[in-house]
Amino acid sequence: MGLNLKDLVIREKTTLEAFSNRVIAIDAYNAIYQFLASIRGPDGLQLSDSEGRITSHLSGLLYRNVNFLSLGIKPVYVFDGRPPSLKTAEIERRKQIKKDATVKYEKAVAAGNMEDARKFAQQTTSMKDGMVKESKQFLTYLGIPYIEAPSEGEATAAHLTNTGQAYASASQDYDSILCGAKRLVRNFTTSGRRKIPNRNTYIDILPEIIETQKTLDEIGLTREELIDVGILIGTDFNPNGFERIGPKTAMKLIKQYSRLEDIPQIQEQLQEIDFKQIRNIFLNPEVAEVDEIVFNEVDYEGVTNYLVKERSFSEDRIQSTLNRLKKALEKKSQNLDQWF
Repeated sequence: MGLNLKDLVIREKTTLEAFSNRVIAIDAYNAIYQFLASIRGPDGLQLSDSEGRITSHLSGLLYRNVNFLSLGIKPVYVFDGRPPSLKTAEIERRKQIKKDATVKYEKAVAAGNMEDARKFAQQTTSMKDGMVKESKQFLTYLGIPYIEAPSEGEATAAHLTNTGQAYASASQDYDSILCGAKRLVRNFTTSGRRKIPNRNTYIDILPEIIETQKTLDEIGLTREELIDVGILIGTDFNPNGFERIGPKTAMKLIKQYSRLEDIPQIQEQLQEIDFKQIRNIFLNPEVAEVDEIVFNEVDYEGVTNYLVKERSFSEDRIQSTLNRLKKALEKKSQNLDQWF
């Protein structure tokens, strides 16, 4: 579901080029789900290799990271560990959405409505067995580091921004802000030209950067108070939120009463959720302590062998993509040498 803070945070449009020479901690599951949902054929089905194994995630990781590396961006992917027990209800809710979408997809295909079929197919997206392992293996070929989080990946990504090991965390979800990220970048792995569903119109999706302290100063709340706003709206740990309370109403209530325990009209509902534990998940999340983030050279032969020989990618397209990366890296190296 993700936390709906869109109407409260200060979002500033930016460009990928603005992150050159910066380390960006990417919520890996969030990014891979985006690739699996968006990289599909005209029938809405994901791309696959000659053995029928899905390759949409590998395609997304290839082209997006080649773009990052060409621009001098240093991505590090943070993978989820064990989800908090309070997330069970949200996980079950997502499973049901996928089941419902599968039925709608089959009906749309039967009716020949491929536009709707593609839309519903995207809603069925799930991480299959082996995809995480494949993604980690492929990132290693690209020389891109990854981190295993003990729990929520976005919490460790946020932590890296506070230790100074990353400039920003990247995710489509606003939860990173509640986890304490100094900066959150949205649309980082999805920026580009996109078609609007059911319309023959395209729009340019630009990255957005959110400076957490700037947002807190602007709306006049502390991080702890913003966490209570999030609980009122609904988080992954209480997905239904509170009845008839949206972002602006939630902020108004917290500004008036400071904390959930002091809001008179919600006390009955408040007894039904473990709000103190939810607070603690955001304030004191389980995170991975990382001594050093090491970036390696691209293994061009490894990339080619894996994608072309093992996963049925077009050799011409892979070589063209890797040649573009080589030229970009060589140009950056030459420009750097001019300073010495």
